[in-house]
Amino acid sequence: MKVAFATEDLQHVDAHFGWAKNIAVYDVTPEDIRFVTCFEFKGTLQEDGNEDKLLPRLEAIADCAILYVAAIGGSGAARVVARKIHPIKVAEPEAIEGILLRLQKVLSGTPPPWLRKALNKGKERTLDFEEEVVHG
Repeated sequence: MKVAFATEDLQHVDAHFGWAKNIAVYDVTPEDIRFVTCFEFKGTLQEDGNEDKLLPRLEAIADCAILYVAAIGGSGAARVVARKIHPIKVAEPEAIEGILLRLQKVLSGTPPPWLRKALNKGKERTLDFEEEVVHG
């Protein structure tokens, strides 16, 4: 499962999604944590109501299941959720490594329903029904 982090220093979740200089992406499984890539964003990053700046960030996290942020605006959150990505806001800057280790531990046990749903992102949903014969 790919997880994205809005970060200024590449070590902590410490950035607003729309203004983040970097979005670090990791792949997390019960057995492994692997750094995938870091997307770097330049230009004017302050709050300006410019929704177009979200598009490159949304494209960067398109295959992620979870997005950790320090903050996210209402329309940004709606656009993230519409892409079936679960946004999680941290109350204060938090180390990415600690979040990854906790997430890995939860994945090794019985993940809560929201996390099981996130784990299935991008997988085709199959329903296994026995063929029913209707006699008329």
